Parts: sequence; structure tokens; C-alpha cells
Amino acid sequence: MKPGLHDDAFAMSMPAVLTLVLAALLTLSGMPAFSQAEPARKPDVPYVPTPQPIVDKMLDMAKVGKNDVVYDLGCGDGRIVITAAKERGARGVGIDLNPQRIAEAKANAESAGVNDKVKFMVGDLFTADFSEASVVTLYLLPDVNRALRPQLWKQLKVGTRVVSHDFDMGPEWPPEKVERIGAKTLYYWTITSAHKKTLAER
Repeated sequence: MKPGLHDDAFAMSMPAVLTLVLAALLTLSGMPAFSQAEPARKPDVPYVPTPQPIVDKMLDMAKVGKNDVVYDLGCGDGRIVITAAKERGARGVGIDLNPQRIAEAKANAESAGVNDKVKFMVGDLFTADFSEASVVTLYLLPDVNRALRPQLWKQLKVGTRVVSHDFDMGPEWPPEKVERIGAKTLYYWTITSAHKKTLAER
């Protein structure tokens, strides 16, 4: 008996069916069915994780506690925000341009049991709203820090603490504290009314 039209249609549809089945199985297993999404644009800095002892020291410098909201700008795998939530009871938000880093951060938050205290989002630091922060952490590059400085002055409330790993904010904003740990340098600032006034006069 020759195969009919329905048989041909069935045979032709099998690859598509198999693809859909495979995608469903990968989704159920928690694996991505397709390649990770690419960033909307090239990130401003390479991904270099902050060592855990430096994370702890950054949070110490900012005196992070349970009433704080920590924003990590360029959060990578989320370790600063997650540590702030797990070890100090703070709430936190991580922002990164790279969707793959955000996926890792969300998975790490799940493993650490702090999903109720943290949030991670794909976003551009130069257009993101981080005005809620009481503490901001950074591990960017000197030119990115300086370009971001006006947004920090504009958005952040007076008294908000800012800590940067390895890079300062330029001569226009000298740090209030500098601490060195081996080859690493940490810089600390607070937002003041003078910053708001300087920005308003420009």
C-alpha cells in the first residue's frame, strides 16, 4: 500500500515535532532550550568577579544592616547583593547589562534562599533608576565611574553610602575613606547636600 498524503505530511512534520519535544524537555529540566540572550549592547566593563573577602569589606565600609537597600551596579553573578541579604538582612537590587549574568545571579539567589530579599534585572546603568538605594556598590572602570557620577549625585538621597572596588570617581569627588587589602583598594563616599547643589548649578 502506498503512503497517502496524510502519511507524507506526518513524515515531514516529525523533525518539527522532535524539536518541540526536545525544547519542552530542556525547559522542564531547567536547561535553556536555545543559546543565552546577548546583551542589548556591548557591556562597558569586562566581567571580573569581586573576591568574597572584598565583598565583605565593602559591606563593612558601608556599615550595611537590615534596614538598608543595597544596589550593585554591574552586579555580575549577584554575590554582593546576595551576601548583603543573607549575612546582614538587607534588601538588594542588582543591575547588569548582560542577561547571562542576571540569570546566574537569580540562580545564586535561589540557592542562597534570599529570593524574598533581592531582585536582579537586566538594565543600562546610565538609564536605570537606583534612587531607592541607601548603599551603592560598584566594580566598574575609572571612566565609567566618572560618567556615572552625575547620576549618583542626582538620584541618590543625601546620606547614601557609595563604595567602589579598585577605582575612584576622579578629582571632582575625592573619597572620604580609602582602604587597601593586599593589591585591592576600596573607596568610600557619602552623598551630601553639596553634591546636589553643585549639580543644580551646572
